[in-house]
Amino acid sequence: MTDAVQARDKPAATLVAVVQHNAGTDVEHNLSTLETLSTQAASEGAQLITWAEAFAYLGRHDGKKDILEPLPQGGPILQRCQNLARSLNCDLLLGGFHEAMPGDTERCYNTSVYLNSRGEVTAMYRKIHLFDVSIPNGPQLMESKQTGPGDRAVCVASPMGTLGLTICYDVRFPALYQRLVNMGAVALTVPSAFTATTGAAHWHALLRARAIENQSYVIAPAQHGQHSANRASYGHSIIIDPWGEVAAELPDGDGYAIAEVDPEHVAQIRQQVPSLANQRPFT
Repeated sequence: MTDAVQARDKPAATLVAVVQHNAGTDVEHNLSTLETLSTQAASEGAQLITWAEAFAYLGRHDGKKDILEPLPQGGPILQRCQNLARSLNCDLLLGGFHEAMPGDTERCYNTSVYLNSRGEVTAMYRKIHLFDVSIPNGPQLMESKQTGPGDRAVCVASPMGTLGLTICYDVRFPALYQRLVNMGAVALTVPSAFTATTGAAHWHALLRARAIENQSYVIAPAQHGQHSANRASYGHSIIIDPWGEVAAELPDGDGYAIAEVDPEHVAQIRQQVPSLANQRPFT
């Protein structure tokens, strides 16, 4: 398996679900919540179900090290997710998987893993841009101390066409999204655990900007609520269409939102306002 996009059946309008939950350090509870919500979303017709960043565990790094799994072979967490994809007959995006880092027992990768409806790993994207920030009266986080950066843009074949994979803080770096669209993406995933402080200020603006400038759907499942005394996530899991309109959103609480992602709508928008085709080189 590589980051090359393998052809699937002809792309078609697809119901996509963004699942929202509040992860903590109890892996069993986190996965059970996601299984319940995903089963409900599949019963409403969702063909691709997407989960947030750090879906299985959100807590101190020492605890995270105990559950790291190598990819693509995985371990009990990946196998459980694969079984779910098969049982629901749905594609499943594991928004932020804690991947063991070969040769480094102190750090890991933050990896978005795409499973097809047969439970097969068809793509893995390692988060490139790591969240190192110190905001007065806000989050103080240094992701790069515990996480290794990826270095490769990744797309995957999905039921609605080519899907570009990103994670959370990547949304502030538009060149990555332009690269994914140049690789053929009609939709872009941004699974997140966006902090409450930065989310209130920038979440909607950044996601709508990425949708509008790339004339692509943006699919952003998110964590919500208080995780610990010092960490809270903004929520607002959302799907935005290529015109920048909100197609579905869940502001708060555990649950999911569903919207149709239609590659024909992308083609229409790109034809009506051909900004991608009108790009010119410059120095």
